Amino acid sequence: MTFRRAGGAALGFVGGSVLAGLLVGVGVTPVLAVAGVGTTSAIGVFDSLPEYIEIGQLPQRNEVWAYRGGQPVHLANVWAQNRQSLTLDQISDTLEHAAVDGEDKRFRETGGVDATSLIRSLVSIIASGGKGGSGGSTLTMQLVRNIKLEQASQLPTAEQRDAATKEATKRTADRKLAEVKLAIGLAKQYSKDEILAAYLNIAYFGDQTYGVQAAAQHYYGKDATDLSPAEAASLIAIVQWPERRDLSSPSHYPDNTARRDVILRSMHDQGHLTRAQLTEALAAEPSRYVRLTPPQQGCEAVARGAEYFCAYAVTVAQDLPQLGPTEDRRADAWRTGGYRIQTTLDLDRNAEQKALLDRYDPSTESRFALGATLDTVEAGTGRVLTMAQNTDYDRSPDAPATATSLNYATDEANGGSTGFQVGSTYKLFTLLRWLESGRSPDAVVDGTRHERSTWTQCGQTIERAWNPKNDSPGQTGPYSVRQATAQSVNAAYASMAAQLDLCDIRDVAARLGVHPARGGELPANPASVLGTTSIAPLTMAAAYAGVANGGRYCAPVVIDQVTGPDGEELGGQPRTCTQAVSATVAATAFAVMQGAFRGGTATGGQTPDGATLFGKTGTTDAADQIWLVGGTTRAVTAYWQGNTDGGQANLRHHDNVEGTYASTRAAVWRQAQAGVNAALGVG
Repeated sequence: MTFRRAGGAALGFVGGSVLAGLLVGVGVTPVLAVAGVGTTSAIGVFDSLPEYIEIGQLPQRNEVWAYRGGQPVHLANVWAQNRQSLTLDQISDTLEHAAVDGEDKRFRETGGVDATSLIRSLVSIIASGGKGGSGGSTLTMQLVRNIKLEQASQLPTAEQRDAATKEATKRTADRKLAEVKLAIGLAKQYSKDEILAAYLNIAYFGDQTYGVQAAAQHYYGKDATDLSPAEAASLIAIVQWPERRDLSSPSHYPDNTARRDVILRSMHDQGHLTRAQLTEALAAEPSRYVRLTPPQQGCEAVARGAEYFCAYAVTVAQDLPQLGPTEDRRADAWRTGGYRIQTTLDLDRNAEQKALLDRYDPSTESRFALGATLDTVEAGTGRVLTMAQNTDYDRSPDAPATATSLNYATDEANGGSTGFQVGSTYKLFTLLRWLESGRSPDAVVDGTRHERSTWTQCGQTIERAWNPKNDSPGQTGPYSVRQATAQSVNAAYASMAAQLDLCDIRDVAARLGVHPARGGELPANPASVLGTTSIAPLTMAAAYAGVANGGRYCAPVVIDQVTGPDGEELGGQPRTCTQAVSATVAATAFAVMQGAFRGGTATGGQTPDGATLFGKTGTTDAADQIWLVGGTTRAVTAYWQGNTDGGQANLRHHDNVEGTYASTRAAVWRQAQAGVNAALGVG
């Protein structure tokens, strides 16, 4: 958190002669002389330091949010340091009193340094030979030390971090004098309230927890706005010795209680606790008020089924231009944290789809490596509403067979797999090019299997023999393009492609955002028109959503809004929408592809709401990858199931709970899309 500067004449600082007088006046000089540190040397320590030290922006956690019931809800915390900075008016008075009364009774009276305590501290340091007795620090001096430790933690190498940490914590008179100067500078630069708030936000409370808010949530399961005297004093008791006094283990309770009770008695002495309140607080056992709540760090801790989306959204968020113009600046901003990331995820729909996958595509399938995803993209915006996967999320190297961190829905570069052959769902792009070229959806083409050897590729005639088989031996003879699409006749689509330029088909797909999951360009060979390229399910969902949106393709987005550490809304993920095909071509293709649900290969997928659906099924030659991509003018859902290890287990020959994996494809998709339609409306 950043604090305003006091400004004006307060920025002045004592010079060497004034310092000499100060050291003599408070009796420090004789003590230093014993240690061989003269006034001139002490002045040198002061002169080598800046006038003051900036409190600066404290690293805190980033928050990831989703939607439930149409309302924003918290999804996950992601941090370099578990901290949530608060302003002083958000922190309970009891906690403020515990900090001041327990650590620095004269905090509001001194100028950042307590001369009496300083002399006592220097004497103890010198007497111990620098091996102990470093007490006597005011809250302001402790803040200086914590700022230096924080600065040390931000250095680029472990060697640099270790050296800076040792320098900030060494027990020498020079280090204490350095703290004196910087503390005086802080007292001139910032108000008492700002210093106290910074101290409470920066302090380390053990167990990887920083600041009073994260500490209160971790140890008590509540916010720092409302703590009892015992709870407040127990928190402040931690800061002097986190390794022995934090509340992460009952074995630490005795040490914590001993220090807590000292703080409570000081609060009573300062008039901040009545005798009755003191008695009650002293009698409180930590076991009665400690409610250890493990920090919910990272996407592993989110609602089951949302982990893959969360991890993908975090990857996207870290590269948003709102965080900085360069990769280094963005990485630094994310580490500093304090951002709230509102994602597009609909937790209700995602949970429904996860439950469907758990039922029909269980990760416990032992006969082959089964993967499955359901991904819904909103037409017109590219907003990703769901990203459900049949496996459990696990990043550990010894994850069980039912779990993985591999996201089947996304590209390899975004934590995803290398994609899957999409089969006949790729026929959409041949259809679009057919219509773009002025050809009719009712034109008749040859659906009988036969070898073709002459093709047009990027304006050139090429010779390449290709003889694709139809899915059913009964698929022969002439077909209209409309019929061939509904029945997914491979030979008919090969006949269509032979009348087109293969590069034009590829380019239509590319305009709709289609690309190999591993990166690079799409191929433009005869076999590619039947979906031999490995593509991510999310990519296919977004391409179909472009057709549903009148031919206007919108790249997938997963972040609606980014709110900065200061509460300013910075905008969402940049949206890219382009007119990939004409509205007329898109509307005609949409009409043609309704046939899949009306007696075609997706029969059984019609949702009970009667919505107008369009889409296409896809099956690879070995039936080891099975697809259904389609939806309404509001949203498209891509359903993929298949082998994830390169195997070719036939999904038509393996049963699930209600049939074979392939035969239940339409039923699973229907249930998933019905939930989406209910949420968005179908017009």
